[in-house]
Amino acid sequence: MSIELEIFSPIHQIKNKLFDEKGLKVFIKRDDLIHPIISGNKWRKLKYILKRAQTENKNHLVTFGGAYSNHLLATAAAAAKFGFMCTGIVRGEEVENDTLFLCRLHGMKLLYIDRESYRDKPALFQKYFADDTDAFFIDEGGSSIDGAKGCSELINELTQTYDHIFCACGTGTTAAGIINGIRQHQLKTQFNAVPVFKNGDFIRDEINQFLTSPTDYALHSGYHFGGYGKADETLIAFIKQFVAETGILIEPVYTGKMLYAIYDLAAKDHFSPGSSILAIHSGGIWGLLGMKNKF
Repeated sequence: MSIELEIFSPIHQIKNKLFDEKGLKVFIKRDDLIHPIISGNKWRKLKYILKRAQTENKNHLVTFGGAYSNHLLATAAAAAKFGFMCTGIVRGEEVENDTLFLCRLHGMKLLYIDRESYRDKPALFQKYFADDTDAFFIDEGGSSIDGAKGCSELINELTQTYDHIFCACGTGTTAAGIINGIRQHQLKTQFNAVPVFKNGDFIRDEINQFLTSPTDYALHSGYHFGGYGKADETLIAFIKQFVAETGILIEPVYTGKMLYAIYDLAAKDHFSPGSSILAIHSGGIWGLLGMKNKF
């Protein structure tokens, strides 16, 4: 079966009094609309990974994630769609939740691993799947050169040049891919990474390992709201207001933090008047299932 998925990712302008006052035009690329589950950067990262698995005649995908991992769910859905078997190695104790229910519904087998052992993913793959000649290793979050290659194609779809592009960062793969795409098209666009981890400056090393050449970009590490999967009342209030005003669903783990950063930087006159800004909606909406109690 051909590893292809039709890309539907329109760009919408975000109208807001703040942006009007600051002379800014802000847009959002709706990668969340690519697929109900294999959405956003999840599909872009998986595309060439799955093509490689197919080329190597591997039909059993093995990947990793936490109990509320959007990557696990997206991989399960992609495996079902394109005819692969799939195993998800889950960090931590065995639990039941909506995300893992959907993973199992798509045929993913789940293997729960203690947090210490989980740190060495290649070792886990060897321990449990060394004798499975059909097994294919996919790193957590799809982190890989192939993942970055898929994300770089986002730039091919743009019909205008923006002064700034913003994206939330977890593994750095998406950011690296977009930066590579910007360079490939020789655009004078400033890329802005918003790490979702506390002390997120380490993400620069993660991004740099997948760059095709050294490149300058901005890192806004002050919008983690306490760390990965953390959110406070300020962020939740922002998300509620944004969704109610725009009709665009976002979540607190990734896209919510990135969009908050844009609004906050605009309020602080970070951008020159007349600037155009593109926010990348990287999907991950199912992450809301693990944070319902925050709302």
